[in-house]
Amino acid sequence: MSINLTSKGLIVSDIRKSFDAQAVLKGVNLEFKAGEVHALLGPNGAGKSTLLGCLSGATTPDSGDITIGENVYKSFTPTSAFEAGIASIYQHFQLIGPLSVSDNIFLVNELTSAVGTTQQRAQKQRSRELLESLGVEIDPSRPVDDLSVGEQQTVEIARALLKEPKVLILDEPTAALSDNEVTALLELVRRLAQEHGLIVIYVTHLLREVLEVADKVTVLRDGNVLWTKEIDALNLSDLVHAISPESAAARNTLPKTFTSSLIHLEDYRSSWTGPVDLTLHEGEIIGVFGLLGSGRTDLLEGLAGVKRSSGRLRFGSHNLRARTPQQARQQGIVLVPSDRKEQALFGSMSAKENLLLPHYSRLSWLWRSAKKEKTIFHQLAQRVGLKPVDPEREGASFSGGNAQKLMVGRWMTGIDQSHLLLLDEPTQGVDVGARQDLYDLIRDYAAQPHHAVMFASSDPEEIVALATRVIVLVEGEVASIVEPDIGEEKLIALAHG
Repeated sequence: MSINLTSKGLIVSDIRKSFDAQAVLKGVNLEFKAGEVHALLGPNGAGKSTLLGCLSGATTPDSGDITIGENVYKSFTPTSAFEAGIASIYQHFQLIGPLSVSDNIFLVNELTSAVGTTQQRAQKQRSRELLESLGVEIDPSRPVDDLSVGEQQTVEIARALLKEPKVLILDEPTAALSDNEVTALLELVRRLAQEHGLIVIYVTHLLREVLEVADKVTVLRDGNVLWTKEIDALNLSDLVHAISPESAAARNTLPKTFTSSLIHLEDYRSSWTGPVDLTLHEGEIIGVFGLLGSGRTDLLEGLAGVKRSSGRLRFGSHNLRARTPQQARQQGIVLVPSDRKEQALFGSMSAKENLLLPHYSRLSWLWRSAKKEKTIFHQLAQRVGLKPVDPEREGASFSGGNAQKLMVGRWMTGIDQSHLLLLDEPTQGVDVGARQDLYDLIRDYAAQPHHAVMFASSDPEEIVALATRVIVLVEGEVASIVEPDIGEEKLIALAHG
C-alpha cells in the first residue's frame, strides 16, 4: 500500500485500551511529524508498550483512531501495520543467524522470477544498495551469525526500509550495543529522519540518548499524555522529574559496615575472570563494574553454575561447587540474567507460573493447591509492586519493569532457600520510574537474614546508588575493590585501567 503522508504525519486520536478491568491507555492523543525523531518516555506501567503494540499491530485498541496521511484505521494486525507503512524494530532482533544478510532482508518478501525461483543476485544487489544508503559496508552474502551486534542492528533497519515505510518504531535499540555502536546508531537515526523523511518513534530508558537524538519528547503517565515538548526546551533534570517526580535518582541508604561474613571466594576463577578473593557479608550488595568484555557476566555465570569455575567458594564452613545452575540453586545461589526474555521469562506462561515455577516441588506434595498458589502470588505481587496484578496474564505481555519484578520476585517468596542473589544488568530495558522499585526490592532481599546480593552493571550511576562495595574488572582481572563513595568518574577511570 502506498502512503502519501501529509504534514500531519501520524496521528493517534483518543486511543483507549484495557486489560480486564485495568485501564492501560485512557484516551491518548498524539501527533508524530515526518522528518522528526519523537522520543516516547514514561514511568513503569505508563502505557508505552501498549501504545506501541497498538501501532505495530500486536495489540488491538478498544477504541480510537490511527491516521496515517489520509488513511484512518481502527486497528492493525502486524501485517496490515507494515503494509500501512509502520515498521518496528525491537530490542531482541528478529534475524535468522545461519541465513545470509540478503536472505534475512528479503525474508517473506523474496524476489522471484516468472517460474517462481528466487532471484538471489537481484536480492544481493538491492541489499547492498540498502546497506550503503545507511552508510555501512556489509557483504550481503555473509551469514548474520558472523556480524557484530551493531551490524545486526543495521541489517534489521535495512530489512525494515525494504518496503519504504513512513514510520519506524525503535524500542530500546541500544540495549545490547557498545559505546561506538550506540554513537553510530544515533547518527543513523538522525539521518533516517532528516534525509529519508521518516517518522521515527524512539523508546529508551537512557535519557542522555533522548537529549542527543530526539527532536520532540512525549511523556506518558498512568495511561495519559503528561506533556509533549520540543527537545530544545528540555534538559536532563526535566526528563528525570517527568518520569520519576518523587525521586530523581536512587539513594544508597544501606549501612556501610557489616559484621557477619556469609560467603567467601578464595582464588576463585570462572572461564574468563579471576582470581577473585572476597568475603561477602550478610546484608551486603556487591557491585561488579567494568567495560564491555571485562568479565562481569562471566563472573556471575561462573558462580551460578552456567560456566566452569575453579578455586574455593564457601558458605560458612561448607564448600560449594556448582557445575550446573540446578546445583547452584540447591546450594542457595540464584541468577537473574540480563536477557530475561531469552533466559528467564517464560513468555507464554502466566505471571503466577513465572513467579512460582522454581518452587512447585516445595509448594505441593501429592497435588497442587490453586488457592494456595494464588494467595502466594497476590502476596508477592503486592510486595514487588507488580502491575497489573493479574495471575493469569502472560509473562510476555508485561512491560520491562514489571517483567523484571517477576524475575526478582521469584526469590522473595519466603519458600525458596537462596542466600546469594546474582543479578546481571538488573535494570536493563527498565525505565527510570521502575528502577527505584527494583533497587528497593534488591535491598529488601539483602536485608533478610543470611542473604547477600552481587550485581553486575555497566552503569556507574547505578553502581554508586546501590552497591556497598564495588569489584572493578579490567579484561577479566580484578583491578580494584573499592567503596562506591569514590564516585562515578573514578570508577570509570579504574575500569579503563
